[in-house]
Amino acid sequence: MAIQLVTTAAQLRAASARLLAQKGGTSQGLVPTMGALHEGHAQLARAAVAQNDVVVATIFVNPLQFGEAADLDRYPRTLEADLALLDAEGVDLAFAPSVEEVYPGGSPLVRITAGPLGEKWEGASRPGHFDGALTVVAKLLHYGIPGAGLPGGGLPAYRAYFGQKDAQQLALVQRMVADLNFPVEIVPVPIVRSADGLALSSRNRFLSEDQREAALVLSRALRFIEDRANAHEPLDIESAQALVRSQPLVELDYLEVVDPRTLEPLAENCRDTPFRGEGLAIIAAKVGPVRLIDNAPLNS
Repeated sequence: MAIQLVTTAAQLRAASARLLAQKGGTSQGLVPTMGALHEGHAQLARAAVAQNDVVVATIFVNPLQFGEAADLDRYPRTLEADLALLDAEGVDLAFAPSVEEVYPGGSPLVRITAGPLGEKWEGASRPGHFDGALTVVAKLLHYGIPGAGLPGGGLPAYRAYFGQKDAQQLALVQRMVADLNFPVEIVPVPIVRSADGLALSSRNRFLSEDQREAALVLSRALRFIEDRANAHEPLDIESAQALVRSQPLVELDYLEVVDPRTLEPLAENCRDTPFRGEGLAIIAAKVGPVRLIDNAPLNS
């Protein structure tokens, strides 16, 4: 069955209820996206399709999380190609609402606040970004609640899928769902990389050939730290930072090793003593006009 496109919350709920009934479904998955889909999004869709009877993907470019109007206007809109990708992966419903549908009264007066967890790293470089992101994610999670209960009573299982590339956003969504008792399971999906190691991103298309080659230093720096962690060596974060700064086309914002749940920097002694335990190496840099982020889980 071909994917069905809906543009209003009422249409989504009705279509969800119908499909759950037709399939005798007991679970529904949600894949929130901003469109301009690539293989990373395809992996999210595959994970959702494998684990659920009905899958909804959302395509919405959220104005609340863009600091500048020019960045919002430049963000790629590729709806037809997005629908084709989702259809190929077996997604049942695509919800592509207008800004007026999501924010009917204009810019919302009440928003989700990311709190201290959203004020560091990406939040420090992009003030207000995570408040806007969490506000729309909260709305999308509500939109994606299964449209009907089970025939014998009870509710279908409900899961939402987020990529681990946006590690801070993932941590914030998990915290929001836990703190505010959202009726959904958040499922992290690993980063997808191109053959040369660059983490896939909708913004990669804005890189020139030289800039794209320069951007590979981000994943090389992460691998440097990851290899040292796996070898139980001091992490030598300063050398990894120097590696990034040696690339003239790359402007480093941050490169640090943090606790994967709190995002607080790990104890300084991991720089001088053998690394043990768990951590997350995170990096952000500007390459030409494009801001890129990446990360690597550390387990030793």
